[in-house]
Amino acid sequence: MRKDGIATREKILDGARDLVLKLGYSGMKVDHVLEHVGITKGAFFHHFKTKDDLAKALLQRYASQDALIYAETRAQAEKLSDDPLQQILIFIRLFEDMFSTMTEPYPGCLLASYVYELQQFDDETRSLLRETFARWSTLLQEKFELIVKKYPPKNPVSPSQLADGFTVVLEGAFILAKAMNDARMASEQLRLYRNYIELLFATSSPAR
Repeated sequence: MRKDGIATREKILDGARDLVLKLGYSGMKVDHVLEHVGITKGAFFHHFKTKDDLAKALLQRYASQDALIYAETRAQAEKLSDDPLQQILIFIRLFEDMFSTMTEPYPGCLLASYVYELQQFDDETRSLLRETFARWSTLLQEKFELIVKKYPPKNPVSPSQLADGFTVVLEGAFILAKAMNDARMASEQLRLYRNYIELLFATSSPAR
């Protein structure tokens, strides 16, 4: 695809993302995208045969971008410490820092927007959603498995529950921050989650 074609495709995806977060998937029409981006129907359908095709491409791009952020943040944490517990605490802190300087609530998570309207999507798109959330969880679960082996937790909890907890806190904070128009909530809730992890393993000595 030529560079101008790639640019147009990315512009469509950017515009569609903004509209889904603002209007919801069912509320976003192709005509809205055309008007928002400033392109013709011919240009749109050159890149996406249907609105469903656009939805899949948007989801795949978003999932890839988030996976990269997770991987880069985990790699950064691993450079700063060799201890798995400290690595996960640093990982969470880095996410806190991402949202601490925001003056407006985070506009929302595209995946969460899709989940609210699952009935609008086919089985392939639903499967992509599940795979994306599972990928996030797996990335953190591997780290929590190392932590639990080294530092027995004060209360019974599984690595998968701890990994899912990060997503629950983050996604829930986005929703509440938007509803309450409070940009601080994402970083504050992540800080509380980090404090929970610290307390959970606070009195533990490394297992021998």
